[in-house]
Amino acid sequence: MMYKPQSATRAFSLRHLVLLAISVLMACTSLTGCTDHKPEEHEKVTYLVTSPYRHDTSLTREYVSQIHAIQHIEMRALEKGYLQKAYVDEGKHVKAGQLMFQIMPILYEADLKKAQAESRYSEIEYLTTKRLADSNIVASYELAKASALYQKAKANVSLAQAHLTFTHIKAPFDGIMDHYYVRPGSLVNEGDLLTYLSDNSRMWVYFNVPEAEYLNYKAVTKHDSLIKVTLLMANNKVFNHRGVVETIEADFNNQTGNIAFRAAFPNPEGLLRHGETGSVQMSIPYDNALIIPQKATFEILDKKFVYVVDKDNVAHSREITIAAELPDLYIVKSGLADTDKILLEGLQKVRDKDKIMSRYIGPKQVLPTLKVYTE
Repeated sequence: MMYKPQSATRAFSLRHLVLLAISVLMACTSLTGCTDHKPEEHEKVTYLVTSPYRHDTSLTREYVSQIHAIQHIEMRALEKGYLQKAYVDEGKHVKAGQLMFQIMPILYEADLKKAQAESRYSEIEYLTTKRLADSNIVASYELAKASALYQKAKANVSLAQAHLTFTHIKAPFDGIMDHYYVRPGSLVNEGDLLTYLSDNSRMWVYFNVPEAEYLNYKAVTKHDSLIKVTLLMANNKVFNHRGVVETIEADFNNQTGNIAFRAAFPNPEGLLRHGETGSVQMSIPYDNALIIPQKATFEILDKKFVYVVDKDNVAHSREITIAAELPDLYIVKSGLADTDKILLEGLQKVRDKDKIMSRYIGPKQVLPTLKVYTE
């Protein structure tokens, strides 16, 4: 059994304690958690920063539309009979008052002659009774009775004349006639459809706007202002006349969340026809809008953020509110000022309160590098 001096044992223990203390101190200083977090300095990478851009711009939306003539009516038979003649061919223009169809009038002409004869007879009876009443030969009620019969006979003449007139079907306004629904020689009943008549001088174009876009539209337009729209036809060509939004329906469709707009388009060449389809392009103006590139933003839980770089080159994350979205650009509603500097690139490499090296580039130099330029 070896004997160790007590002094040697104490020296050994003291040496171990010193070594242990030094190890703990080195470990603590090497861990970032043992000290307060300090902004990390990005000294090897220079990041581009820019500023928001003030500019008058507009947001263009495209909506599927239906095209209607301002007047599109059914032409129906008002009397029963054989369709004797059609005076206008299918697809032809007609003028107001122009004769379009003729229903065989023979029976109605005979009824008119009969009514006229009865009216003449009643007139004679009335005049004879009046002379007798003036001579106090007949009572006054006999004169009143004869007068009533005469008035009834005249009313029957007017009725027979109306029935005869109804056999002549005329255009109520200038327009284009649709195809025949019955042919000459066919027996038609009262109310049977003969054709359609369309006034295509002006066209009404209906399109549905989502609720959020409707609110944006109302927010940026004056109460009495009319917004102009363009029409993209089915052949992907723009109609050569611009239209104006004239009216908005009173109620939203609860099933779709949309509300119907109606725009009016002039149609002097007659290119547009009732029932066509197309797409309305509506531009909503944003005066003095604050614009930033989309790539300068990042998203957390459906909220938009940017890094604002202060005068000490420290990046601070800041939430912003978007008013509208353009291709490659955002129109900012709140959260930024014109004088703020925002990080343009390297958003994935920078954390909140990091100190960075930056190089400023003006917004007018940034915008041309994007897909869409607002000038």
